[in-house]
Amino acid sequence: MSKRIAILGSTGSIGCSTLDVVEHLGPPYRVAALSAHRQIDKLLDQVRRHRPPVVAVTDESSAQKIARPLRDLGIELLTGPDAMVELAQQADVDIVLAAVVGAAGLPAAMAAVAAGKTLALANKESLVCAGSLLIPLARKNGVPILPVDSEHSAVFQAMQCGRGHEVKRVILTASGGPFRTATLDQIRNASLADALNHPTWKMGGKITIDSATMFNKALELIEACWLFDLPPEKIEIVIHPESIVHSMVEFVDGSVIAQLSPPDMKTPIQYALTYPHRLPGSSPKLDLTKPCQFRFEPPDLDRFPAIRLAYDVARKGGTAGAVLNAANESAVSAFTSGKIAFGTISHMVELALNQHNVKHNPSLDDLLAADRWARTTVQNLIQTHEAAVV
Repeated sequence: MSKRIAILGSTGSIGCSTLDVVEHLGPPYRVAALSAHRQIDKLLDQVRRHRPPVVAVTDESSAQKIARPLRDLGIELLTGPDAMVELAQQADVDIVLAAVVGAAGLPAAMAAVAAGKTLALANKESLVCAGSLLIPLARKNGVPILPVDSEHSAVFQAMQCGRGHEVKRVILTASGGPFRTATLDQIRNASLADALNHPTWKMGGKITIDSATMFNKALELIEACWLFDLPPEKIEIVIHPESIVHSMVEFVDGSVIAQLSPPDMKTPIQYALTYPHRLPGSSPKLDLTKPCQFRFEPPDLDRFPAIRLAYDVARKGGTAGAVLNAANESAVSAFTSGKIAFGTISHMVELALNQHNVKHNPSLDDLLAADRWARTTVQNLIQTHEAAVV
């Protein structure tokens, strides 16, 4: 049976790995559609190699640059801000792999579920911002949401060993990022190069910085609440520097089931594409014949306040998740452009959350409004911060 895959964000690290996985699997898996924003040269290389029938480019000026080459190849081009939504609804698509970073991927994820497509989700922001809408819609339409994040894939796999009511807790592992052993002062004054120097994973810039602040793990905690229908009290985070144990599930009988593999995103990507089956993979294999050690330690909430904020947001629900995500995106952007120090990212997010009046049972318009409010609020806070520094 054919599995036709649309990759949203094909030029990013997850998108590129997904194309490698599809190429490794071969028929019946094939690329049905690709989307990108501005990396046109990389996209064109992907198109020539995989020949998808349709391509979406969300940046209008970039779309103009690629229009003629795609026309010569006989490939349909979708353009504009709604291009990904249209792509996700294509009739000849079976699986939508959502790998666009940030809240920009939310409308397409919603469209895929509404259209009855299987959603392989690498865009954690969709659930952080709109889990209250996306999960009920998926249940209504009988659409599976398959996690692609290595941690959530590990939990999903471990969950196959028991039933939901038998789960005592979920344990999400975190590498600790580049600042696992850094002092608070070193973290506060870290450079962009320092923040991008992840010890075990190779990821895009935004996700790597989120790993350094541990906002990546904060988002994953909220996502796990929605994916596995768990209260935040049943989810714990531990630091695991080796990044071999990707997460664990403890059941009420005391059994702890873990998923282990070398840090390579191709493993969880392939499981999402082939589920419920397992096929030979191309990722590096775990070799336990060599000496190794697995370390686990609790996170320091003083050095990594993002985790504390995530638990609070998960308990509040409503529009709080959208605010946390948007505030973080805005603060990270300010850090990468040199407007604020690394240690100020968490502070800006917390200030925005403190100023926000949470709206419960929000509509999509409410969530988008909260997103816009958070970005504006952080920008205003940064301007005030800059003025104070001057």
